[in-house]
Amino acid sequence: MGPRGIWLLAALLLLGVCALAGAQKPDACRCSRREPQNRVNCGFPGISSDECFSRGCCFDSSVVGVPWCFNPLPKQELEECVMEVSARKDCGYPGISPEECESRKCCFSDTIRQVPWCFFPISTEDCHY
Repeated sequence: MGPRGIWLLAALLLLGVCALAGAQKPDACRCSRREPQNRVNCGFPGISSDECFSRGCCFDSSVVGVPWCFNPLPKQELEECVMEVSARKDCGYPGISPEECESRKCCFSDTIRQVPWCFFPISTEDCHY
């Protein structure tokens, strides 16, 4: 391998280390509240939990027949607001403002149409790895 190949290899190794350092284990609620049937694969067969977490993904091998390394739920400002869309219980009315929703001590997210944007938070006691 010539000098050019060594520089290329060094650059690739550096990029890999930087990518690993930037990824972090998702919050427990973002993983444990993902329904098994809604998991989107984030790994490969035989991936370890450490490898999965280093990709910023969730790992749960307790359910057979679904991906064990999977994408977490979207991050929310408060962990109490992290949940599947199907778990949202309406706390407002169509067109409610984020401020009005917050004054009701509820969560607000308007990124998905046809679902409650203002919804009740849920306890984080069930969040675990």
